[in-house]
Amino acid sequence: MTSAGSLFTYSLLVAGFAIGTLVVSHYLGQSPLTPEKTRPYECGMNPIDKPDTLISIKFYIIALIFVIFDVETVFIYLWALVLKKLGLFGLCEMAVFIGILLIAFFYVWKQGGLHWES
Repeated sequence: MTSAGSLFTYSLLVAGFAIGTLVVSHYLGQSPLTPEKTRPYECGMNPIDKPDTLISIKFYIIALIFVIFDVETVFIYLWALVLKKLGLFGLCEMAVFIGILLIAFFYVWKQGGLHWES
């Protein structure tokens, strides 16, 4: 069998499995929604009422900033592993990359995004 035939056979098997799974789950998984199923569930505790307090947007902003800089740290670590292969070009590219990160960091700092108190 050629590689194109193998790829075609594999694609048919994957598509067949995906479609088969959806069809079987559609027929086996149908059950009517009850009030118990539509009620919100939070860590094993029954909700008494809706929350009255709103969570400050600053928590989300800090979390997003953390994720962005955490992902960039992973990129810098991987760059350090192949630094010898990249040579001077790779060093200059990382300097530009870190410069952009520092500009973003100082922008967030200047805008007050890192302050917890209001």
